[in-house]
Amino acid sequence: MIDLIQEIYGTIKRNKLRTFLTGFAVAWGIFMLIVLLGAGNGLINAFESNAGGRALNSMKVYPGWTNKPFDGLKEGRSIKLTEKDMEITGNFKDNVTAVGATIEQSSVNLSYGEDHVSLLLEGVTPEYLHIDAISIKTGRFINAPDIKEKRKVILLHEKTVEMLFGKKDANVIGKYVNASGLAYQVIGVYTDMGNYSPSAYIPFTTLQLIYNKGDKLETLVFLTQNLPTEKANEDFEKQYRQAIGNHQRFDPTDRGAIWISNRFTQYLQQQKGNNILHTAIWVIGIFTLLSGIVGVSNIMLITVKERTREFGIRKALGAKPVSILWLIIAESVAITTFFGYIGMVAGIAVTEYMNAVAGEQVMDIGVASATVFLNPTVGLNIAIQATLTLIIAGTLAGFFPARKAVMIRPIEALRAD
Repeated sequence: MIDLIQEIYGTIKRNKLRTFLTGFAVAWGIFMLIVLLGAGNGLINAFESNAGGRALNSMKVYPGWTNKPFDGLKEGRSIKLTEKDMEITGNFKDNVTAVGATIEQSSVNLSYGEDHVSLLLEGVTPEYLHIDAISIKTGRFINAPDIKEKRKVILLHEKTVEMLFGKKDANVIGKYVNASGLAYQVIGVYTDMGNYSPSAYIPFTTLQLIYNKGDKLETLVFLTQNLPTEKANEDFEKQYRQAIGNHQRFDPTDRGAIWISNRFTQYLQQQKGNNILHTAIWVIGIFTLLSGIVGVSNIMLITVKERTREFGIRKALGAKPVSILWLIIAESVAITTFFGYIGMVAGIAVTEYMNAVAGEQVMDIGVASATVFLNPTVGLNIAIQATLTLIIAGTLAGFFPARKAVMIRPIEALRAD
């Protein structure tokens, strides 16, 4: 083994520049692979983070406009969801565990002292907390007694608090804010991805009463169960459209009449996108690495040609073909592994630097914020995969030149120039 190492070292030492340039191509290939995988993980982790806090077993139903005539009614009719639709939703007891709704009042002037802000006031039910990405910073969310007693309580976004009270960490629980002449007691502050306008939440029944909304709804929200597959969700949505269509008198196949936002199927689609991204990164990285591996293979072919006479003498003296085969492959693996390791370490260092500089990159649009880059690093499993890739690549790079060296007949090798 020591003789083999010395021989490989001697060969590399005699061709320093050639070995360095070839090794650099390998190092660059594995470096790009690691960096691309790290960047890809940063995007994928951001997607997962943005989905966090939201119940995957949840659906939202929005009213729309009919695109098809039905039962003597023309297309283009506006559908208005009502509390009767909430009852219909609750009848799916095998698949629906909780039902809620939202209603809205836009352009409400909210003030505290001299400061004020115009925002969207949303009336919600307690179920909304588990369905949307709402994280309670301080205080609490709307609860059942608030709904039953039609309490004038309000939940503010932390940036709304900053606008009204001067700083978003202000202690506002129990204080009163004025909403177009009505006083609401602040019961909580929340932080989340937000919307494009600063929403404030009050009990569904309170907004319904004060702003005379009747039985009309903006959205229906509900939690589901026993729908583990995409096919099961599609079948449920078909049955649900049929039930709502019977009440609202629209064609159940008219997808424009109501819009269903299904978090579970959206999550599955996101996972497919993540898998495609991950695969694309590996393909690009592998092809980048292959350019360096081809260089190693070419160098080994040149080495075989230069040492043809030497191999002939070895075989004439009784050297077994497998020893020559092993010599060439070992040299190829040594080059790819050494320089590949350098490239891998450099790649990991860069991903760690990216994590330190932009590991929690958040895009802020007023009150809206979303994580766009999170923890762009690679795990131990990736390092193992990269190592195996290097070993396999080095073996393949040396195999074909080694096979050529083994096939050389001693008499022909001795005649070589």
